[in-house]
Amino acid sequence: MATRRDILAGMVIVPLLVAETACNGGSMDNGQPTGTTAGDPAVLTARPGAAEPGTGTRPGVHALGVATTRDPIVFVPESVATDEPVPLLVALHGAGGDPQGGLSVLRAAAEELGIVILAPASRAATWDAIRGGYGPDTEVINRALEEVFSFVPVDPDRIGVAGFSDGASYALGLGLANGDLFSKVVAFSPGFVPAGPQNGQPAVFISHGTEDAVLPIDATSRRVVPTLKRRGYEVVYREFDGPHTVPPAIAVEAGLWLEWTPLPTP
Repeated sequence: MATRRDILAGMVIVPLLVAETACNGGSMDNGQPTGTTAGDPAVLTARPGAAEPGTGTRPGVHALGVATTRDPIVFVPESVATDEPVPLLVALHGAGGDPQGGLSVLRAAAEELGIVILAPASRAATWDAIRGGYGPDTEVINRALEEVFSFVPVDPDRIGVAGFSDGASYALGLGLANGDLFSKVVAFSPGFVPAGPQNGQPAVFISHGTEDAVLPIDATSRRVVPTLKRRGYEVVYREFDGPHTVPPAIAVEAGLWLEWTPLPTP
């Protein structure tokens, strides 16, 4: 019987080959495929601008009330100053996770750097595009973004998406499909890039443990990274000695790589 490792090792290849074929075979504009993606379920329509700075966003973790089950949450750090536009990172959990799991990976770095975190939850055990196509999860993520944009003054130039494991794969797919919304994509130990449209040219940060037994590095990031670079994406790649995890130092490095806020005072 095929294991999860066997399935994901094969999945890494096909979506990337499909995407490269689309890139090589279609009309191009500045390295990206041209043509409309309007109505594509991978494409998010929510955009910042509704909230004005100084509207009194309360620090802490808040449920958003956009889903009857597995409702997304938003974390507003004490360190964030909402009297001016703020950075926002969408944090995606791994398989079997929940919003708190997505938040936990980057919460300390977000508090230190003053970054608001939106942590949604997949409708099923993992994200829709991991096992099929985009749809139910992007609908909830879009509603969650609309809600956050309604009361948090988000800087449109400082919005990104991040994730761990299945969440990292989904962050790559969602980030490349919405590069006109997400300027930065952070993927901790991804398995593959789900097939989908490409919009914009987000910068990418990827990390992976050399001893990862869940998503072995040779079948995943060591294939994903060169492919992204061939497709013209700016990629920062960090390998570390360790298993399927996000070391605190890597999380901090990713937060600093965003270059969204001043360095914290020692």
